Amino acid sequence: MKRELKIFKIGGGIIDHESDLQEFLRLYSEISGPKILVHGGGKGASEMMKNLGIAPKMVNGRRITDAVALDLVTMFYAGKTNKQIVVALQSHGVNALGLSGADGNVIQAVKRPVREIDYGFVGDLSEASVNTNLIHQFLMLGLTPVFCPINHDGHGQLLNTNADTIAASVAKALSKQYAVALHFCFEKRGVLTDVADENSVITKINLADYAELKESGIIADGMLPKLENAFDALQFGVDKVIIEHALYINEELKTTLCLN
Repeated sequence: MKRELKIFKIGGGIIDHESDLQEFLRLYSEISGPKILVHGGGKGASEMMKNLGIAPKMVNGRRITDAVALDLVTMFYAGKTNKQIVVALQSHGVNALGLSGADGNVIQAVKRPVREIDYGFVGDLSEASVNTNLIHQFLMLGLTPVFCPINHDGHGQLLNTNADTIAASVAKALSKQYAVALHFCFEKRGVLTDVADENSVITKINLADYAELKESGIIADGMLPKLENAFDALQFGVDKVIIEHALYINEELKTTLCLN
């Protein structure tokens, strides 16, 4: 029987609010057993760019990472944000280890090919990108890996990858060794039938339900890529995927995704 592993992903909606981030990290520290945290970058890097007179470039909500942007997001994501999260977890008794993909060659990406849009130094991942043996060793030592969105191509080039993609790729890769529960944490209690009503949580969604909810327009916009990543992870062997509010991770009200 596989040991359970919990992988949590948090994004800008939590990272951009210091008190919310600290509360999430306190709650996260109470979760027993092996766990991994993946964090996005929030708005901080874009604000830093604006303060330096550099306009952030975004297309469909995705950052265009040119050479200047790469330098700044590396400093902000792999430096300031990652280490602030690690030091907060240490204060709660969690022996956290802050990582980019380059550290220990733990995640190796491929620069995204230029098609309709040139995303710049953005890395795409596959299941083979993840060094599962090294992560397993960290977990066996009682360490909690904390991944930022920065990785590398193995040839000296840093790359920026969407944190949802990193979380899903790590979950899929580790599902051969662990019963993986992948948690996407954001500012809502789960997938809602009414975005204005926090209590309208759909507690369970399978593939057939997902198709109907997309067709009806209940699931749209920013939730679509999150659920696409989630169902892809389930089809690759991840045990379950949970969509939940980052400040209520130890409560019952949340959305659980499954294939059937």
